[in-house]
Amino acid sequence: MENPPANTPKIDDGDLPDGVDIGSEIGDSVPAPQPAARVPARLEALVKTATAYANAASSENTRDAYAKDWRHFTAWCRREGFEPTPPSSQVIGLYIGACASGSVVDTAAGKPKRTAPTLSVATIERRLSGLAWNFTQRGMPMDRSDRHIATVLAGIRRKHAKPPRQKEAVLGEDIKAMVNTLGHDLRGLRDRAILLLGFAGGLRRSEIVGLDIVRDDKSDGHGWIEIFPDQGVLVTLRGKTGWREVEVGRGASSDTCPVAALESWIRFGRIARGPLFRRIFKDNKTVDVERLSDKHVARLVKQTALAAGVRSDLPEGERASLFSGHSLRAGLASSADIEERYVQKQLGHASAEMTRKYQRRRDRFRTNLTKASGL
Repeated sequence: MENPPANTPKIDDGDLPDGVDIGSEIGDSVPAPQPAARVPARLEALVKTATAYANAASSENTRDAYAKDWRHFTAWCRREGFEPTPPSSQVIGLYIGACASGSVVDTAAGKPKRTAPTLSVATIERRLSGLAWNFTQRGMPMDRSDRHIATVLAGIRRKHAKPPRQKEAVLGEDIKAMVNTLGHDLRGLRDRAILLLGFAGGLRRSEIVGLDIVRDDKSDGHGWIEIFPDQGVLVTLRGKTGWREVEVGRGASSDTCPVAALESWIRFGRIARGPLFRRIFKDNKTVDVERLSDKHVARLVKQTALAAGVRSDLPEGERASLFSGHSLRAGLASSADIEERYVQKQLGHASAEMTRKYQRRRDRFRTNLTKASGL
């Protein structure tokens, strides 16, 4: 584990946008890159080390997503008869157009048929980021500002962009009801600690499962915990914005105290070294040595929120799509009745504006410019 700083206390078959002559330039030839020189045997170990550091530059989830983006793009290229490399702005423009509208082909009956589902604007933008990353890794940078990409993307945004759908925040009373749905067996103790620590710490799901019980510089984790008797737990973690410390104090009730829940899980799970949150075998008595997947946090939040009847005013199908691991983080921001700057620090946000995006039920009209202007 890296040490923290020392001072850490489908284009449609209609017309393209004007000026985008993608189709006429799609066959333009691009010179192939020259093959790289063979690495001497004495440098192979250094190459492996450099590769490991390169992999550490992004999270495993991000790399998995980028790999999926690359497979999707290359499969589309094979289907349409294009070469995926080197990057062609014209081909990429056609690709994102196809993603936005669905590939359209003529059937024997003479009726058009869509061969793929349309993708959201956010997914298409993520796909472009994945392609840019993959091309860069191959030494062939992609120019996203090229008009064949940028103009098509602008048209997609204008035609298909929708307001963002945020996950529902689970508030303090919701969390209490959610943990009450859990049993008092080993699995229940672990999941209770996950929910309460994730909520009180405003942690991302990857940060929760990335914690170790103690500091270990050789660990693949993202941080560790330190429990202070009668006070709380200090969480040191490496997040998106670098290393930070999160203080989680003891709660007013032992039933919903995140520190007490954590202590119970550590004691009965017999966690002494390594990952803090781990898989449990089917016998519900044996704790594995493997780190828990962050997908478990998302499933746990969804399952317990539904079981607790959170947002029971909505239809069951709609409720199921409201909750995710991010509901814990948004829940703290929306529940804590305290100065905004403290919430911002806990979440590790660089700006107050980002923190406000997490505050689902804040008083948006506290500052009334209408009255302030004399009306």
